[in-house]
Amino acid sequence: MTSTVNRRTFLGTAAAAAATASTTRAAGANDKVVVGVMGLSRGRSLSVSFSGRPNVEVKYVCDVDTNRAAACAKLVAGTGAKAPTPIGDFRKILDDKSVDALVIAAPNHWHAPATILAVNAGKHAYCEKPCSHNPQEGEWMVQAAHKHNRAVQVGTQRRSGPQTIQAMQKLHEGAIGRVYLVRAYYNSARGSLGRGKKAAVPKHLNYDLWQGPAPRTPYLDNRVHYNWHWFWHWGNGELGNNGVHTLDLCRWGLGVDFPIRVTSSGGRYHWNDDQQTPDTHQVSFEFPGNRAITWQGLSCNRHRGGFVTFYGDKGSMELDSNGGHTIYDGGDKVYEKVDGKSRGDIEHIDNFTAAIRNDTPRKLNCEVAEGHKSTLLCHLGNIAQRTGQALTCRASDGHIIGNDKAAGLWERDYQEGWKPVV
Repeated sequence: MTSTVNRRTFLGTAAAAAATASTTRAAGANDKVVVGVMGLSRGRSLSVSFSGRPNVEVKYVCDVDTNRAAACAKLVAGTGAKAPTPIGDFRKILDDKSVDALVIAAPNHWHAPATILAVNAGKHAYCEKPCSHNPQEGEWMVQAAHKHNRAVQVGTQRRSGPQTIQAMQKLHEGAIGRVYLVRAYYNSARGSLGRGKKAAVPKHLNYDLWQGPAPRTPYLDNRVHYNWHWFWHWGNGELGNNGVHTLDLCRWGLGVDFPIRVTSSGGRYHWNDDQQTPDTHQVSFEFPGNRAITWQGLSCNRHRGGFVTFYGDKGSMELDSNGGHTIYDGGDKVYEKVDGKSRGDIEHIDNFTAAIRNDTPRKLNCEVAEGHKSTLLCHLGNIAQRTGQALTCRASDGHIIGNDKAAGLWERDYQEGWKPVV
């Protein structure tokens, strides 16, 4: 398996994957689930978590940075699990018929293309949030997963948190009456990126493969491994990075799918540096039935205004980041308080592996069709911000109506040979 990305190697792998998709083994109810993990920042934690679950083997850990791949393999082996093989090209995982699933924790621009290649190869996929880099990719992911009947779980793990599930049941049963507004927040204290300089690519980094589906750009010294989040070419800003967690909870509790109007304000208010995405951002999403969600994100001020708060005509409910919740009556008196015990990380993994073993790819707590809806809110908020225009959207699928400029950001350009094929 070559580590050089080009049209010939991509198409060859895609053809081989399609030819072997029907022969990839199906894990039975008591079978071991074998996975490979791609992208070893968030993927380090996922590698340890997956390898620690009963009858689950992490066979490969993959990163375009050979230092990170080797370090992660050592980390997993140090937990007492079988040592995984460190590799640099995730397509080797797809070529291995013993592998059941690809865990995708690479940068955002890889999420959809890698997921689609995986399901085309007959693999299941656990895809970290946000599930896509742009709206079109999200739609393609849903189509591919359902076409091949593969389990695709999106990594918004609070969908599996026991106390969060309880909170949502209470909301849907009318604990605070008719819910009409949800407010969500995310604050952090990120430093300046400064100004990037052209530099030689480190010998341990395959930058060509890191770029993968994205059109080629020169290597600058302040992009890899984390700061790509703040550039539209690869990332989705704080809204797509952490906002998707709270927006998923908002949409779930409010009981809505696609917005009909999206507005955005904010910008680069704190640092004067290379970052393109907002460090100060406020977005409003309006839905049919006089319901709305607002999100406020600050990348450069850690003082928090909350996490998620639901407002109903009979009271309110606050969620905390660990799964706990507090219900207030109409007079703002505490009616019930439940402490959070789990965000749902392990439960989310167990839900995914159970779907593989039981051949129930739709019985996922955040199946890709749901993950796409929540990720789409992030994309629409960013499109409204980038265009400086309010968006009118179609209630059936969230598509932008009557605005060619905004609709032009529904998809992206790809490096030749890398456009996903469902």
